[in-house]
Amino acid sequence: MSELKLKISADLKEAMKAKDKTRVGAIRMLLAAIQTEETEGTKHELTDDEVLKIIAREIKKRRESAEIYTQNNREDLAETELSEVAVLEDYQPEQLSDEEVAQLIDAAVAETGATSMKEMGQVMKLATEKAAGRAGGKRLSTAVRERLA
Repeated sequence: MSELKLKISADLKEAMKAKDKTRVGAIRMLLAAIQTEETEGTKHELTDDEVLKIIAREIKKRRESAEIYTQNNREDLAETELSEVAVLEDYQPEQLSDEEVAQLIDAAVAETGATSMKEMGQVMKLATEKAAGRAGGKRLSTAVRERLA
């Protein structure tokens, strides 16, 4: 079992003892998503990197839901979603600053030798690997577009 998954399980027990409903709900949802991923297709244990991808995906879902709730004047539901995002963000590595993202993109462009938008896919693949969950895909693609434009 990955270290991150063990930490998440231990945090669930702690949150249950502390009777923190928000943390318990968010962590249970996360563990369910991890278990679903492990049992789909061929059964396998997830690595920490795969768990980080699931966490990022779940954070994105929560933010999108909160945005929709806000548009429909349901601030109470949006607040719930954003509180779950805060719980899930505790498991992500520290996010890169804008300067660090720019340096990472510059290095990826130099390494791939990309000169136009046609090579954006190659740059994105390399940049995503180097970022390793420390920057979102949307943020990376925006930086790559600016760099190659």
